Amino acid sequence: MRLTPIQDGPSYVRVFTDILRDISKEETVEYVLALIDEMLTVVVVDFAVKNENLYGVDKFKWLHEGNWFIQEKSCKILTLIVSVRQKARDAFTINGETSQSGSNSTIDDVLEGLLNWLCFQLNNPSHPACSLPLAINCLTNLLREPSVRTSFVQADGIKLLIPLISPASTQQSIQLLYETCLCIWLLSYYDGAVDYLATTRAMPRLVEVVKGSTKEKVVRVIVLTLRNLLPKAACGAQMIDVGLPQIVQSLKAQAWSDEDLLDALNQLEDGLQVHLKNLSSFDKYKQEVLLGHLDWYPVHKDPGFWKENITNFEENDFQILRVLITILDTSTDPRALAVACYDLSQFIKYHPAGRIIVSDLKAKDRVMKLMNHENAEVTKNALLCIQRLFLGAKYASFLQS
Repeated sequence: MRLTPIQDGPSYVRVFTDILRDISKEETVEYVLALIDEMLTVVVVDFAVKNENLYGVDKFKWLHEGNWFIQEKSCKILTLIVSVRQKARDAFTINGETSQSGSNSTIDDVLEGLLNWLCFQLNNPSHPACSLPLAINCLTNLLREPSVRTSFVQADGIKLLIPLISPASTQQSIQLLYETCLCIWLLSYYDGAVDYLATTRAMPRLVEVVKGSTKEKVVRVIVLTLRNLLPKAACGAQMIDVGLPQIVQSLKAQAWSDEDLLDALNQLEDGLQVHLKNLSSFDKYKQEVLLGHLDWYPVHKDPGFWKENITNFEENDFQILRVLITILDTSTDPRALAVACYDLSQFIKYHPAGRIIVSDLKAKDRVMKLMNHENAEVTKNALLCIQRLFLGAKYASFLQS
């Protein structure tokens, strides 16, 4: 009686892997790899953990040689085997058991080689259309295992994912974007990856995508990722800086069918509110300015705030000052205009080079226009700013003391 693939699959696969070591004809290699790939989809869970002979696949030279079909099949086979093996080993570790050290060494070598190949494809694609989708798809399977996340970070792979986080329009590019974000979400469960992500442009890129995406699965995976990253102070600060609280409110107003997404949005909103409460006085002030929501909060007229934080205004090439000046040009809110003028005058007062810096940023003409504003509060603070801008060095020094 003929045996079914499920009953006899492991034997077949071991035979075929042995054959691969001894053949070089590409057509034969293609055929054998296709058979192994098909069989593994059925039987890998049953024997990938138990049969050490299978790890002869780490001798596959075909991952680096041969045509693209051969490389693709080799990559898929290795990914399937490694992911199952790592899952079993992580489970053993959680249960207080360990595998044989020789076995661990073999699969670790296979994993290292596979990750190196995947990173190479992300950086220098062998195939113009297929390398990126294949590499990302394989990573979505591999990164499900905690030990693989560690290895991927050590291989410096995260930096290769960041450029792929960008708005997409075609079906193929949307799928690639989704799977890339899925990789970032899986990595967000590893502290080492979170620390690295906090130093990259990942946060602004994720927020930019989620702000404009209409694909529910893309929005969901990004929101879940941001929720995981929020507790990291540096990540939370970046989210605040790019206006995520307002974006979350906008997303909540849309008609999503996924209840998990709605729950995640609520959790993210709550987390952002907690983060805002814990920000330093300058962080809160910065958020207020960047969002253009200026009002007479106590911090604006607190001499201690200006003395302690005046050098913080130099960050990012005087970003805060530039935004204040932009508000003078674009805002129609009299309160915001008045506060912006006042804050510029405070910077001139407390920064040693305040007058020069504000002048170099071309603020004078903008402020002078507001001296004829119909609102008395605006004209009063515009006049104060101009006075400090034009004061002689002796009197300016007196004010700063």
